[in-house]
Amino acid sequence: MAEPVIRVRLDEVLKERGLTLTELSHRVQITVVNLSILKNGHARAIRFSTLMRLCDALDCQPGDLLSYERS
Repeated sequence: MAEPVIRVRLDEVLKERGLTLTELSHRVQITVVNLSILKNGHARAIRFSTLMRLCDALDCQPGDLLSYERS
């Protein structure tokens, strides 16, 4: 049985907003590399301050960016 996972939906939200990762990087003052790590699901953690800046820039809620999936 596979472990449950937290899935990051940043790519989908960016497409819905018509934004690129580079544009978001400038808005939230986070490097493109770090956003890419998050977007690709390779981040091991995210700070609440980062999550708040993302939500503010994307006009969304944390649940729009993250989902919990049981296997």
